[in-house]
Amino acid sequence: MRAAMGFWSKIFTWWNGATVGTVLWTRRFGDEVGRDEAGNIYYQEKKRPQRRWVIYSGANDGSRVPPGWQLWLRGTIEELPEAELPPVRHFQQPPTGNLTGTMQAFRPDGALGSGKLRPASTGDYEPWIPE
Repeated sequence: MRAAMGFWSKIFTWWNGATVGTVLWTRRFGDEVGRDEAGNIYYQEKKRPQRRWVIYSGANDGSRVPPGWQLWLRGTIEELPEAELPPVRHFQQPPTGNLTGTMQAFRPDGALGSGKLRPASTGDYEPWIPE
């Protein structure tokens, strides 16, 4: 039963990765140009190289594409990111995906799930009163 669900999800659901149609279209019309650290695979069309796309290694989430590859996908840079961009500096942090809706998302003090109380107000607020 589990294998059958994998088959049907590959045919009908785009959010679980590339569908069968996408994979077939990519193999026929696309050339693989590179991969990133997350395992995403980047392609460009054989006849029109300015048309570019990514096949995600996991969930289809654009925030999982590193900044250099985002530039390449949008056509901001022509060469691949390794060739066109300067090397990563020691102080740069690796990019992270969108954490909204996950347990790692930022929650300010007083928000549900933060486990902390909201700080007391300081009383320095003066409302505007029209004349």
